[in-house]
Amino acid sequence: MAFQITQKCISCDRCRPVCPTGAIQIQDNRYFINADLCNNCEGHYSVPQCRAACPANGGGCIPVFQDYWDWWFATYNRHIDRLKGTASADYWERWSEVYSAKIAALIHPAQSAGAQP
Repeated sequence: MAFQITQKCISCDRCRPVCPTGAIQIQDNRYFINADLCNNCEGHYSVPQCRAACPANGGGCIPVFQDYWDWWFATYNRHIDRLKGTASADYWERWSEVYSAKIAALIHPAQSAGAQP
């Protein structure tokens, strides 16, 4: 199962040098994972190195093909939390997005200045 880079990526370049297959590449200042090269580090490491090196606790890359039941239970639990009023997971997800954006602005100030209205 290959991985893909998400919007939470802060372009810190920590994942690219640790990838044993060279699957992580840059195009138009955006990181992406070449699915033809990615093998989840099988035969090299016990865990995917892009997830291990990601400062966003692996939030910068996710599996492309997620197990249906994992997705279903995550969605179910999120809705139950909202019904019970315990939707703290959404708070931390929003916090992570804001934090990642601020870190990205510090790393690449010219890009973030051009992106703001």
